[in-house]
Amino acid sequence: MIIDMHTHIFHDEVIENRAAHLDDEPEFALLYESDKSKMIGADALVAIMDEEGVDKSVVFGFPWREKKRFKANNDAVIEAVKKFPDRLIGMACFDLASPFAAEETKRCFDEGLKGVGELAFYKSGIDEAALEVMEPVMALCKDADLPVIIHTNEPVGHDYPGKTPITLGQIYNLAARYPENRICLCHFGGGIFFYNLLKKQAKETLKNLWFDTAASPYLFDATIYEASARFAGEDRILFGSDYPLLKPSRYIKEIDANVKDEGLKRKILGENAASFLHI
Repeated sequence: MIIDMHTHIFHDEVIENRAAHLDDEPEFALLYESDKSKMIGADALVAIMDEEGVDKSVVFGFPWREKKRFKANNDAVIEAVKKFPDRLIGMACFDLASPFAAEETKRCFDEGLKGVGELAFYKSGIDEAALEVMEPVMALCKDADLPVIIHTNEPVGHDYPGKTPITLGQIYNLAARYPENRICLCHFGGGIFFYNLLKKQAKETLKNLWFDTAASPYLFDATIYEASARFAGEDRILFGSDYPLLKPSRYIKEIDANVKDEGLKRKILGENAASFLHI
């Protein structure tokens, strides 16, 4: 089974009129101002899954600031899951700084969504203020035993839209602050798993983290798949395409060509995600 841990959908109103959402949603403008940034709905996602042999996809919207926008996007995810219950696993998404974040989390869980994500602080790092504002949502996820998916990125190297001013120390503090949450860090977690090599403290602190492969062909040498499995653990790497950014086949071909062990391939492409999601 192939499970894609990282896909995005939008509702028709945003897809057809993105310009109406740029002025007062700076994070959305950062990633989607250009017409080259693709947006799709659920039908298009399932069509590409069929084309590329993906069995299930985890799907989320965007962390909008305004309640009306993240509620509409979450409603689109809820409808998508109801339409394709055997194919799509929905996550609630919103701006964590919103005073309605916990309320929206409860609503989405009641509607059948299976976690929250992709949560992001695109204009800042995950500093102490960010860790504090996460508390109500993280508590709800812990109590429901549902996962949290959080945008992270490498703190060095080339710049690109959506690259946040995050540090490895902030990622480490996130894991330490919420040790009882099941957390997936997007984009290989900025490489924090390297510090599992430390003899003291780090391995215990980072034990609640998983890592998705989203945007890997744009960011990392293809040896990242085996290297991350070595440092993070073979059960901690989750295939995620970030579709429609890239097609799943781009990753599947890289993994097939660069991961020698067939058992590890199966883990990365689906078995690890099934375990992480409790399916």
